[in-house]
Amino acid sequence: MHLDELQWFVVLAETEHVTDAAAELGISQPTLSRALARLEEQVGVPLFDRVNRRLRLNAYGHILLEHARRSISEIRTATERIAELRDPDTGTVRLAFLHSQAGWYVPDLLRRFRTEAPRVRFGLFQGAAHEIVERLAGGEADLAITSPRPEGFRWRGLYMERLCLAVPREHRFARRSRIRLADAGAEPFVALAPDFGLRQLTDELCVEAGISPPVVFEAMEIPTMEGLVAAGFGVAVVPVPRPERAEPGAAYVPLSESSARRQIGLTWHADRPLPPAAARLAEFIMQNVHEFE
Repeated sequence: MHLDELQWFVVLAETEHVTDAAAELGISQPTLSRALARLEEQVGVPLFDRVNRRLRLNAYGHILLEHARRSISEIRTATERIAELRDPDTGTVRLAFLHSQAGWYVPDLLRRFRTEAPRVRFGLFQGAAHEIVERLAGGEADLAITSPRPEGFRWRGLYMERLCLAVPREHRFARRSRIRLADAGAEPFVALAPDFGLRQLTDELCVEAGISPPVVFEAMEIPTMEGLVAAGFGVAVVPVPRPERAEPGAAYVPLSESSARRQIGLTWHADRPLPPAAARLAEFIMQNVHEFE
């Protein structure tokens, strides 16, 4: 069943006159009559009653007319949405990012980008690194801002985050200018859940330091960790926060290990071309890397 023939049928159903419908469509009467015959053969019933050499839409025809109008409308909408998606000025970008980037980096990035491309729309998702990779792999995200670098995807490093040990304000480590992770081996730790990238990095740093601290709570977000640290539940390895986002009840002591850092990067599917709007955002990010550090 061809879309053109469905559109012809709708016009014929509305006019109930072959000559008038053919003239409106700009096709010959025989062409329209053959198209109607094919359509009736496909559905298995006549769609019009022939009364005194005129057509009258019958009950079968009314059913097809209802669904034909709906189908044509849906296809037009889909075509318009595809055209918008292909337009770098009006398309939609599906962007995934880490929870830790939601507080400042991503909002600042999107605010600046929208001054350049105000009609681009966004579908946003924040989650753990493994959830972000799943979305990229499944085609549910175009771009992602994440860490660590996922295997099998394109990658552009954006900036480095130094890691520190968050401790309660009154803790004996709070006044130190720097600390070795090994010094905190006997402290209770608050950490992210095991499938988070930062937790995996924390575990690796603990192995390097030769410690195996007790984990008293596994959180889903860094602010939760920091809040529990401030409440005296333990210490935590977290990125050095921006001053305005620091937990007032916690002190942040830089870790002395050179490996105590993580790279935040932009990643996308290696074998799938980016939609134009997503490609435009990726180019904007890469051209302005240092503006967002």
